[in-house]
Amino acid sequence: MTIAGFIVKNALRNKRRALLCILSVAVSLFLLVSLLVALREITLPPEDVGAAARIIVRNKVSLASPLPARQRAVLERIPGVEAVTPFTFYGGKFRDEDFPKFAQFAVDPKEFMRIVVEAKMQVDQLDAFLKDQRACIVGKITADKYGLKIGDRLNFIGTLWPCDLELKMVGTYQGTIDDRNLFFNHKYFDEAMGNLGQVGTWWVKARSIDDMTDVLDRINRAFANTSAEVRAETERAFQMSMVSMWGNIKILVRSICSVVVFTLLLVSASTMSMAIRERFRELAVLKAIGFQRREIFGFILAESFGLAAVGALLGIGGAWALFTHISISKLTDGIFVAFEVTPQIMGVAGTVAAALGIISALAPAIAMARMSVVEGLKTLD
Repeated sequence: MTIAGFIVKNALRNKRRALLCILSVAVSLFLLVSLLVALREITLPPEDVGAAARIIVRNKVSLASPLPARQRAVLERIPGVEAVTPFTFYGGKFRDEDFPKFAQFAVDPKEFMRIVVEAKMQVDQLDAFLKDQRACIVGKITADKYGLKIGDRLNFIGTLWPCDLELKMVGTYQGTIDDRNLFFNHKYFDEAMGNLGQVGTWWVKARSIDDMTDVLDRINRAFANTSAEVRAETERAFQMSMVSMWGNIKILVRSICSVVVFTLLLVSASTMSMAIRERFRELAVLKAIGFQRREIFGFILAESFGLAAVGALLGIGGAWALFTHISISKLTDGIFVAFEVTPQIMGVAGTVAAALGIISALAPAIAMARMSVVEGLKTLD
């Protein structure tokens, strides 16, 4: 029998225990990978292809505070600005859902399509969106989920804003990072609100990425010391400020990851200790016939590492296969739009598995090293 065969035979001597150990490692690492990916998606949300040239302008005091509509004329005159659209979150009730799984935004249709260039629509649908003041377009994901089709009347009950809306669906869009939202004409929203003259935020497109710094500074200075000072920031910075409203989500998720790893370590160490304790007599025989301590430690380490490696392959590989080949948006009911298992995350999980394999072998190996041949031979099988 070869040394490799000897190690494999010992690892699988108690097949049920070995299988349970492998499954424990696999499930724990699958959970670890899922948590790390979720943390990454929450704290580093994906960007659209046109995000680099987009600027979000919001009230400096609070995102909940609206801005005066008259600011638009000032924004459009700022050098380096290519397009400006109001971008007001409506947040109404839809059908029997108090909190729909998609957001509704009031925009300037013409300028919106110039700013969100990655949104793809059919030409006739785009024309209808531009011409009909009560028209709206819906993301492909939401349209499929709710069974919406061209020509449907969509009724919304106001919650944040004291007005109800009746919109006509004239098209769908796709190609953005988040194909779930609904967009409608801001003029209709203004009329429904009695020409309130306010917007939630402004979305601005700079002529080029090189102009971004200057445009941001000019926008902030243009409204400095006014009754409605603004904070202009890149779309990425705006996303991160929204993430910060979740609180310290990093500590929570990392705490859960630590508990998962610690529990896995206890399970792995317990399994290896039981397996080696049952074979003290055999290991004493190996000592007696001339095997060195380092060689016996190598056998134990290889067995522990092998079980951890198989579990890691199943857990990490399973997570990668699952999140790569399924629609995470459907699986999470729209909570996440992307779920990428990056090489870095797989590397972290693989490192954890390797560390588990080594640490789990230490305690039984130390016990074996301290045991004399005579004591080992007296041990009952």
